[in-house]
Amino acid sequence: MRTLRLPLAVTALAAALTLTACGGGGDDTAEKDSACSTAVEVGPGNAATTAGDTGNVPVTLTNNGTGTCVFEGFPGVELTDGTTSWRVAEEKGTKPVKVTLHKDETATFTLTYVRGKAGGSLSAAAKTLKITLPGADDAQSHRWTFGEVALKDAHTPDASVSPVQVAGD
Repeated sequence: MRTLRLPLAVTALAAALTLTACGGGGDDTAEKDSACSTAVEVGPGNAATTAGDTGNVPVTLTNNGTGTCVFEGFPGVELTDGTTSWRVAEEKGTKPVKVTLHKDETATFTLTYVRGKAGGSLSAAAKTLKITLPGADDAQSHRWTFGEVALKDAHTPDASVSPVQVAGD
């Protein structure tokens, strides 16, 4: 049997962090369930190792609360380096569906990105990944350990995020 050893940064990043995200797809009319508590686990994923390669970072949402969590739409995703922020575009051609999570159920979404050239003028040296779940007001920050992200222009990362979907779909 082969043992996989992950760098400490990836292991720490993959640790579940708690974020309250309840209600529906971004409209304020959605009913909120105060017993919804969503743990967010980022990665480790399929990191792009060379400039120009494509990487995928899965994000898993688990309802650790006693009530239901309802998501519909795309999460808000932003990469930052401490001074500059780059908003990640929604995946084109994908229609979000309503996802309801009961206690201990999971959902997922994926961040797909192109690795940038280290120190390149069209690379984002991201340090932080900020995630705002559909229906939530506050972003949660996670350490970005997947290398620089290629930019299409100074403001647009070569990246996209899928909508929230039932885990395994």
